[in-house]
Amino acid sequence: MKNGMLVCTLLVGCALMSCGPTEKKEVKKSGNPVIEGWYADPEGIIYGDTYWIFPTYSDLYEKQTHFDCFSSKDLVTWEKHEAVLDTAEVKWAKRAMWAPSIIEKGGKYYFFFGANDVHEGEIGGIGVAVSDRPEGPYKDLLGKPLINDIVNGAQPIDQFVYYDEASKEYYMYYGGWGHCNVVRLNEDFTALVPFEDGTVYKEITPENYVEGPFMMKRNGKYYFMWSEGGWGGPDYSVAYAIADSPFGPFKRIGKILQQDPEVATSAGHHSVIHVPNSEDYYIVYHRRPLGDNARDHRVVCIDRLTFDKEGFIQPVKITNEGVEAREIK
Repeated sequence: MKNGMLVCTLLVGCALMSCGPTEKKEVKKSGNPVIEGWYADPEGIIYGDTYWIFPTYSDLYEKQTHFDCFSSKDLVTWEKHEAVLDTAEVKWAKRAMWAPSIIEKGGKYYFFFGANDVHEGEIGGIGVAVSDRPEGPYKDLLGKPLINDIVNGAQPIDQFVYYDEASKEYYMYYGGWGHCNVVRLNEDFTALVPFEDGTVYKEITPENYVEGPFMMKRNGKYYFMWSEGGWGGPDYSVAYAIADSPFGPFKRIGKILQQDPEVATSAGHHSVIHVPNSEDYYIVYHRRPLGDNARDHRVVCIDRLTFDKEGFIQPVKITNEGVEAREIK
């Protein structure tokens, strides 16, 4: 009996020695910010198996005259594509190019942007450029702004283009100065099309809206989001509403993104990336580093966006670690 116990002890000891210590697999994370440099107003989108970020180059308006973009296969390693569109191509744009929105249609990529920080009587507003590739180069589609005028009090900036599968229509949400409009785009994005009631511009401004609209759909519901507060201040943040229609009404539910005094300030002007056929959602946004109050020092970050059982968006925890690597398969 003693010999049997000895054999068992030796076998167990050998088995433990052969297994050795358990090694933890290192999880790659993006870190925040995810790209180097001063950038803001990021549009995040997926084309095929690649993530893309199209941000504003954050600088003085007179120097804010071009766009770079970034691509990644896993949210961690990003490749920079420089000067995909600039004022040399857009002859009517002189300054303050910002807040791009990109959409693919018919094998072409359309790049919507704001320019010139336009006021009443000035030339500027929302333009459109086109390319055969996401990384450009993009060419001015119209040779003039698609929207130049101030309508319903909304400065023509911060456009987001949305394809509504239910109606098979392309809509554009836009607006600064505390007002938001939605318009309907024609088939080749060269003009606006009136709605069934004959109106061209529908104001859909929710409570506390300032700028930076974004729309997405989940489980049959339309999630409309926007930025609140001042873009240069710590109160900059993102709030949202849920509706049964892309036109609302959008009743404000609450904030989902805001500063964390221990991480960063002025977190806002976002977009959302949804990995197809999954429940993986990522919020792409800009914020300011702690202790850095320079006007244009803004950085692009990514964190998780989650929902509760009722479909409400849970408050986002902004992090320095960012998100785990995630390939699109």
